[in-house]
Amino acid sequence: MGRPVSTVTSRKAKAAETEAALKAAAKRVFAERGYVNTKITDITAEAGRAAGSFYNHFTSKDELLAALLKDMLAEGDEAAEQPAHNPDFTDRDAVRWHVAAYWAFYRRHIPEMVALRQAAMANPEFGLRLQEILAADGAHMAGHFEHVTAAGIPLPGDPRLVVSAFQSLLDQFAYTWLVAGGDGTGRQVGDDEAIDLLTDFIHRGIAGTPPANQER
Repeated sequence: MGRPVSTVTSRKAKAAETEAALKAAAKRVFAERGYVNTKITDITAEAGRAAGSFYNHFTSKDELLAALLKDMLAEGDEAAEQPAHNPDFTDRDAVRWHVAAYWAFYRRHIPEMVALRQAAMANPEFGLRLQEILAADGAHMAGHFEHVTAAGIPLPGDPRLVVSAFQSLLDQFAYTWLVAGGDGTGRQVGDDEAIDLLTDFIHRGIAGTPPANQER
């Protein structure tokens, strides 16, 4: 006879609870100590779990970080289902929606975003794996530029390279101003200023249009 359904369900629920606790603990420890300096035992201690329980869910610290990335991408997919999402990048408002969504996303996930950067630098093989995980997101974003070419506006380069430039700009700018403390001049940048600057920079570069408050 098999195990009672209630027992199996209870074990699955407990396993899911432990996995969630480990992920939440990892975010807190990454924020406090940084990814490189975090040990698996630091995560399990923060989660209030036995050290060995970690390996029932993840093979390594990198594996846990990859799982966090997948959760974050799923969150991004949910945002893309919102009625306000517009993939037409000839429209400045559509570009601004994406920039604002990314900026808010980065703010919510600073520990994970910094950890991803540190992990990729520390382990090139993991960096390649991250690229594979992000490839689908890049392919989705490339579809946004089809509206630009359909409008008869030539892109500045290959669509996938344009996507790479778009993502790299957002990532590095967010890191500089939300994590690294700015550009060294002491200047502070508010969210709206950052979002509007990025929006106009990207929109002008892709669609060849001036800022909204500037006539042709």
